[in-house]
Amino acid sequence: MADRYLVTSALPYANGPLHLGHLAGAYLPADLFCRYQRLKGRDLVYVCGSDEHGVPIMLRAREEGVDPQDIVDRYHAQIEASFERFGMSFDYYGRTTSATHRETSQAFFRTLYDAGVFTERTEEQLYDPEAGLFLADRFVRGTCPVCGYEDAYGDQCENCGSSLSPKELIDPRSALTDAVPELRSTTHWYLPLGDLQPRLEAWIAEHPDWKPNVRGQVGSWFASGLTDRAMTRDLPWGVPVPVEDAKGKVLYVWFDAPIGYISATKEWAERQGDPDAWRRYWQDGDTSLIHFIGKDNIVFHALIFPALLMAHNDAAPDPQWVLQANVPANEFLNLEGRKLSTSRGWAVWLHDALDDLDGFAGGPDLLRYALAATLPETKDADFAWADFQNRVNGELADVLGNFVNRTLTFAHRFADGKVPPLENPTDADRAVLDSLAEYPEKIGAAYEGFRTREAVNATLDLARLGNKYFNDTEPWKTRESDPQAMRNTLHVCLQLCASLSVLMDPILPLSAARLRTMLNLSNVCPSAPNGTPGTIGWDAAGLALLTEGHALGEAAILFEKIEDDFVEAQRAKLEARAAEATREGPPYEPVKDTIQFDDFAKLDFRVGRVTVAEAHPNADKLLRVEVDLGYETRQVLAGVAEHMTPEDLLGKHVIVVANLAPRTMRGLESQGMLLMAEDREGRLTPVLASDSEPGAVVR
Repeated sequence: MADRYLVTSALPYANGPLHLGHLAGAYLPADLFCRYQRLKGRDLVYVCGSDEHGVPIMLRAREEGVDPQDIVDRYHAQIEASFERFGMSFDYYGRTTSATHRETSQAFFRTLYDAGVFTERTEEQLYDPEAGLFLADRFVRGTCPVCGYEDAYGDQCENCGSSLSPKELIDPRSALTDAVPELRSTTHWYLPLGDLQPRLEAWIAEHPDWKPNVRGQVGSWFASGLTDRAMTRDLPWGVPVPVEDAKGKVLYVWFDAPIGYISATKEWAERQGDPDAWRRYWQDGDTSLIHFIGKDNIVFHALIFPALLMAHNDAAPDPQWVLQANVPANEFLNLEGRKLSTSRGWAVWLHDALDDLDGFAGGPDLLRYALAATLPETKDADFAWADFQNRVNGELADVLGNFVNRTLTFAHRFADGKVPPLENPTDADRAVLDSLAEYPEKIGAAYEGFRTREAVNATLDLARLGNKYFNDTEPWKTRESDPQAMRNTLHVCLQLCASLSVLMDPILPLSAARLRTMLNLSNVCPSAPNGTPGTIGWDAAGLALLTEGHALGEAAILFEKIEDDFVEAQRAKLEARAAEATREGPPYEPVKDTIQFDDFAKLDFRVGRVTVAEAHPNADKLLRVEVDLGYETRQVLAGVAEHMTPEDLLGKHVIVVANLAPRTMRGLESQGMLLMAEDREGRLTPVLASDSEPGAVVR
């Protein structure tokens, strides 16, 4: 067990509001873990903050005619307020535009630069003279040199799948202004990841307990071979590169964003009145550093940031930065059976959901519980409003709320609102109390293993146990036939309620506090920072917390049920938002010229099953897949690495253009093409044929 914990959640991008997918990926699991650890009495600091740099923020500012600072100020405030309303228990929530962050990230870069860690490279890149910007790959469009498609991106052709570079395009144009770009020389500094690969592989091997999705994705990068990665960019918005003659250059957002965890901890220490306190969490080997993230951030937290910390430890060995103890990454949350998409309006914004739940008994806790019980821990999960209703009504209200209400109501009516004595307990009474003693360890083990859904279910199991015991002992009957048996039932049930008020706190902090008020139970350790210190912690929740004769508080409804009209209103709002986004979104690509049936008949589409999927060893944008076509296995190169991971394709039944002439791409031969669907935002998803056998003809 670690002496102390430093916990982080991926910095949310200050370019829009939070949605439920964000919460399920990086934030709610971390909050439950941290609240549990605080109740255990552990030394812990939980930091996060707004990521306020990068191209999308700059482009949004250009579209609105405002300064990028105006954009991040707006969304930082909204995000921070939404987190607070939702019950997130950050010790500190910062932002990457702060002076402390700029100084910290620049000093980190300068240490590596002075030690000669970076490789300096001058190359010609496309420049938009109207926008006054060097153009990232996706901001260049032109004609594909392979197939002649006139709207290919600078990194790949969506028509033929060829991996490209912007300079290979015929008649390139800026996607920002439609201007003809110019070639200009520019210098950047690269982190030589390939040199660090042996150390990174050895380090990852020391963590066999990490989640399979993390180890799998990192392993695919190792298999392809790590290459140099630029740590600087030509942009007017970001942390300036602290090197002479680097005017107009900023730090790569994935260089400065993880350092935001360090700067946030520094700012937390300043707020505590102990400016050096941050060092205990970042530069003491007894600290356990844990990053909670979504699967799209695995590479940055499990490879690039550790590589930077390793390189800094080499460059300035005293003191040493701690490395990651775990990177528990969640998969994606879908919404009502469809992929969540903010651009298509298919999202539930957190602030909207909290507004709609305002006034309900339980409020934000209803959403916390439904999400916690649906977390995409090992595979993508789905959130649906009908499921939300079922969980609130069938689990929170009918199980947990019902047990609390019937126990307290009965105690007020037939035990003078006090905890009755336990005398001559039966085997059934003792069995329940013995079971109660096991729950803190059982639930805690799930939290420690990052099995949050298991912890949530085990917590509700304690309420299920209480309901069964209440039903089995029938106090409404023993009230007259055996009053002491009734009093024993109430005593045991009240002890269960008291324990639940502690054990449910990570998931339902507001409701746990309300339950403690009903029980008149005080002196419980806080699960959030800056609470009043207490002596009753997690481990004590397995004991009897209420003494004989203890006066109870007033009983109240703990959770309010969700009616059908609420669910219908939420669905209607979602559909309306999606319809509006469709009307306002980018135009659909026009239909191509009409062809004859004979032209179509020349194409041979076959169903294939992907048996191998991995990154291309010589191209960042390509995946190398092996496809079983039934009668043979083909190697196909697909330019989809920015849209999906190898794990997203492995085992899938896909559709292949089987009679396409082979073509060599970056040193490997591609023997076909995978069919992909491209939406109006340029995102790709594979066209699947899940029920067809490999080799089946698609007509």
